Amino acid sequence: MQTHMKQNLWGYLFISPFIIGFLAFTIVPMIASLYFSFTSYNLFNPPEWIGFANYIEMFTSDPRYIQSLKVTFIYVLAGVPLQLVSALFVAMLLNTASRAVGLYRTVYYLPSLIGGSVAVAIMWRNIFGDEGIINLALQGLGLDPVRWFGNPTAALWMLIFLAIWQFGSSMLIFLAGLKSIPQSYYEAASVDGGSYFQKFFHITLPMLSPVILFNTVMQTIGTFMTFVPAYVISKGTGGPLDGTLLYSLYLFKQGFEFFHMGYASAMAWVILVVIAVITSLIFYSSKFWVHYESEGGR
Repeated sequence: MQTHMKQNLWGYLFISPFIIGFLAFTIVPMIASLYFSFTSYNLFNPPEWIGFANYIEMFTSDPRYIQSLKVTFIYVLAGVPLQLVSALFVAMLLNTASRAVGLYRTVYYLPSLIGGSVAVAIMWRNIFGDEGIINLALQGLGLDPVRWFGNPTAALWMLIFLAIWQFGSSMLIFLAGLKSIPQSYYEAASVDGGSYFQKFFHITLPMLSPVILFNTVMQTIGTFMTFVPAYVISKGTGGPLDGTLLYSLYLFKQGFEFFHMGYASAMAWVILVVIAVITSLIFYSSKFWVHYESEGGR
């Protein structure tokens, strides 16, 4: 018994850094933010309990909050599917026998390694800036330059294109999924006269559906939390006309620019619930379209 207890103590000792870090930097801050969400708190004075006032204000008297929700949902609904389609397309191109395929995989993955950085967001802004490479090319063709970041819709789509460009991690996961599909399935389909599209829709997509589910969930959560590109490209304003005011950017502005930390905490909990609900809906829908071979089908 003493030996067993001693082994348990050693186990707890080795995992104690994780437990302490998880409690100190995750659980305690979450509990604190939940409390602050029911208070008026500006970081300089003690929080004052106001109940559900922050939650009521954001849905009834804060048009910028509604705008941030609208912009974020457009960003997610457009960016995630296009990113996944791009990732799957490139993964299928790379799923071929080639001496240089390793180099191609590395090159396509590089944007994801640096895509969330400040430097890349600045580069993206310069490429599509008023005097950027794109406008210089348009002028070279005799066309008028476009103010990509001067129009709310165009500016948001620049953010979406940047998100699509960062498909490297999804592409690698799709590629791993493609490698796991038995080649015998495709050979049998060829013998039966199956076309390329029939193989894709009846073999590739069903066998890849668990991977699609994983990538969809992970990319949806990550896209909801996008902050750096919107902050850098709009220079922290969310402009023009709040066209790039993503939810995380507005949350940051409320908490650290306007010092409405209680309001920002309430915003954080609302988006947590939104992400949880959307993720639950994705998992619920998976029983209609995800194929698990071990279960004999869907």
